Amino acid sequence: MAAQRSAFAVPVAEFAAALLSRAEVVPRAQITAEQVAELLPGIAVVVYMIEDLENPAWTRKAIAGDVEVGEVPRFEAGTLGTVAENKTLMVYESGDLQREDYAHLDVRRTIAALAYIPLLADEVLFGAIELVSYEQPFPAAMLEALREVAELASPALAGAQSYESERNASLQSISRVAQMYDLEKVFNSTLEMEELLGIIAKKFQEVMNVQSVNLWMVKNDTLELVSIAGFDPTVELGQSQNAGDGIAGDVSENGEPVLIDDSADERLGKRNAGHEDGAVFSIMAGPLMEHENLVGVVEAINRMDGAPFDDDDQFLLTNICETASNALHNANLLQSERKVEILQTLVQVSAEITSTLNLDRVLQAVVNHTQAIISFERAAIALEQRGVLQLKAVSGMAQINSADPAISGLKEMLEWASISNEETHVTQHDDQIDDPRPETQAKFAAYFSTTGMRAFYALPLIDDQGRLGVLSFESSDPDFLTVAHLEIIKVLAGQATVALRNASLYREVPFINLLEPLLQRKKRFLAMEKRRRWLMVALAVAVSLFLIICPLPMRVSGEATVASARTAQVQAGVDGVVKAVNIREGDQVRQGDVLAELEDWNYRADLAAAEAKYGEALETMNRALSQNDGTLAGTERARVDYLRAEVARAKERLEHTTIRAPFDGVVITPQVQNSVGRRLNHGDTLAEIMETSRVTVDVAVPEDVATLLKRGERASIKLESFPLRTFRGEVTVVSPESQLASEQRVFVARVNVPNPDGAMRPGMQGHGKVSVGWHPAGYVLFRGSAMWVWSKLWSWFGW
Repeated sequence: MAAQRSAFAVPVAEFAAALLSRAEVVPRAQITAEQVAELLPGIAVVVYMIEDLENPAWTRKAIAGDVEVGEVPRFEAGTLGTVAENKTLMVYESGDLQREDYAHLDVRRTIAALAYIPLLADEVLFGAIELVSYEQPFPAAMLEALREVAELASPALAGAQSYESERNASLQSISRVAQMYDLEKVFNSTLEMEELLGIIAKKFQEVMNVQSVNLWMVKNDTLELVSIAGFDPTVELGQSQNAGDGIAGDVSENGEPVLIDDSADERLGKRNAGHEDGAVFSIMAGPLMEHENLVGVVEAINRMDGAPFDDDDQFLLTNICETASNALHNANLLQSERKVEILQTLVQVSAEITSTLNLDRVLQAVVNHTQAIISFERAAIALEQRGVLQLKAVSGMAQINSADPAISGLKEMLEWASISNEETHVTQHDDQIDDPRPETQAKFAAYFSTTGMRAFYALPLIDDQGRLGVLSFESSDPDFLTVAHLEIIKVLAGQATVALRNASLYREVPFINLLEPLLQRKKRFLAMEKRRRWLMVALAVAVSLFLIICPLPMRVSGEATVASARTAQVQAGVDGVVKAVNIREGDQVRQGDVLAELEDWNYRADLAAAEAKYGEALETMNRALSQNDGTLAGTERARVDYLRAEVARAKERLEHTTIRAPFDGVVITPQVQNSVGRRLNHGDTLAEIMETSRVTVDVAVPEDVATLLKRGERASIKLESFPLRTFRGEVTVVSPESQLASEQRVFVARVNVPNPDGAMRPGMQGHGKVSVGWHPAGYVLFRGSAMWVWSKLWSWFGW
């Protein structure tokens, strides 16, 4: 018996030393398993531990010998469940066991016996040692030795488990602190609000390892979904939610976090309606607070491991929300500072716009000074005047060149934008035009390609009196306008509309400018001494009488252009080949001069033949008369008359072979001498002759004085080619229809001017004056101003 006891003796010192040499659970469990396996050759040993006493479950920590552990059974099931219930040494013989009792063991041999030694710490079960014998039952001495092993192993394993729990808790705390530090560092890496919102949602998803994170922000007393990280088909970016309407709305209403871990919750059923893929089975929502004011809500959707959210997850979400709230607060401070700067600049620009009633200064201030607020490359403003949209100002341009293709293209685009009473905002990213209408896409694709711009924004200028014009901004950056910029533009447009309306009215009533100077002059006049005052009154009466009684010649003037009075095309009267040309371009010719000759031999032959037939017929008629043959004589007389006409026509055709000048003039056909040998058909033009003895001068007079013109009035012409010479003529025609010249409507007075020396040539330009009679001096000097004042008064008070 002593030998048998010594065979199962436990080397306490060595075993204890081995346990103390290792601090973790697994190494100590492995040492314990190996020590138990040495007590009886051929046995297998498995060491189990219970890691969470509140939710107990068996966890395999070590194996020694020929055994494998499959799926660990439920805590209360099988032989291990019996150990958990009794907390004492349990021994099973093969006859007492069924395969289901140890189904967790993966063995290929017949088991002779099973033994279980509970591991207790202060009467609390925290593990068990499982022994498997394939050859014999366990000796009683060995079981006694097992108690000694358990007494040494229990405190060692309990201490290792406590050590690991504390270490893991410390590591988890350190990891959590590191995560929070990383989050705070990432959140504070930018102060740009739009960029920060995307970062917050993304980092929430990474740290919490969830399917999706939704970030809702408070805007105008509602929640708006501004960022989504991950996949959540139950919401859409830009969606709004009122307080108490939905899960995020519940959080915004009471400011308390929400945790839903039951997939059958009514709120989840309402949210998942119509969505199967990616449906929400667990959700958390936490508030983002800034000085006790709600600024947003964060939603975390579905843990990636499939488990519902718990209190620890909610605690983590709450802590991250605090960090995110601080970052949002800093971003809001930056936005507030920028808004203050923008508002200060806006006040300065507004002061500049409203500080003057000069329309041109207001226009320049609107398109140029706004660049201090908005980063654009070109701004323009067009005003409606008499139903026509006119481009009035472009940034960086003191004067607008209407002939510039870039200006004409901009004007066309502003005319298109002015059709609508709504703002127009079109951008191009890569080759994509962000407008749903194909015709708009094609229009702006061509416009952007020509100008190099990638963004066009136009806003109508409208007040209670109607449309005033349109204001536009352009840039090569498609995203140069933010939401804040758009709000600023609308404020600026309102101020600009008021300033432009006032300046337009001020321009339309110019005598307001004279009101203050007149009052000052009146005060100075009344302050004069009486004699001087009477002298000035007498002078004013004299001037008035002069203006009313004394006549002065009145003339209307305008730009003059010389045109030919008459031109003629010299044409061939018969068919023929040009035999000779006697003229060249620029030759002066007289009426009847021979210009060219055609080959005439065939026409001479025709004339000779006609004359011969005529002579023969005349002789026959005379013979019949001498013989008193009345019948033959009558027949021949008719023939003689016909042939006489033929001779006349032949002579006429022969004469037409000589081409003569129809009137005095100058030849204007180039290279006419090269027409020799050319065949001309009847009516073909040989040359063109322009009359030079007289010319017609077109004088373009403004439409407001056109009614003074009459036919027969005398006119004086001064040409640029003859600055020291004056040509005089008579008005023959006043055009019944106006023409557009230099953006002004004019009527043309055609003046017939003698040109005996041919000095005046078509195309010459100059200035013309038409005398319209004698009129009182006041009418002559102030007619234009009086008509302008009358038209304005009629437009205001007309009937």
